[in-house]
Amino acid sequence: MHLILSDRRIDLSTEDESTYNLIDLSELNITNCVGCFSCWVKTPGKCIIRDDAIKVYPKIAYSDKIIYVSKIKYGGYDTIMKTMLERSIPVQQAFIRLLHGETHHVQRNVALKHAVIIGYGNISDEEKNIFKQLIKRNAKNMCFESYQIIFVKENELEQTVRDVISSWEK
Repeated sequence: MHLILSDRRIDLSTEDESTYNLIDLSELNITNCVGCFSCWVKTPGKCIIRDDAIKVYPKIAYSDKIIYVSKIKYGGYDTIMKTMLERSIPVQQAFIRLLHGETHHVQRNVALKHAVIIGYGNISDEEKNIFKQLIKRNAKNMCFESYQIIFVKENELEQTVRDVISSWEK
């Protein structure tokens, strides 16, 4: 499955929608993780908070190609994307594994991903460097087999997403 996870509406009406699933997080009701760890202990693999996140994190887990679209704030994801990624913890287990000499959580049936992370906004060089480090760390926990980070201005966003979708078809 190919997934586009965006923190804002993106018009891709000219693209073949059968090749991807677009999720606009700004249209969903996703509350903050409360850190109860029920998804590990009481209901393994399932969050006890019943909102729209429970429809999204399985799609993140099963996607093999994924585009994350997020405004960059202070070198990190903007609020709605960060909230969704934190709510994706049910795709991990409480157990720890060694990966390249570091400890990381064991994943629950998560596909290896080719990820493209598109950061947009008025981003300083310092924020870009912080974000690159964040993605490098996230890549290990989010099962990125490969990843690419693209920084764009907001008015270039939709065309950049279209270009990535086109590269998927090759």
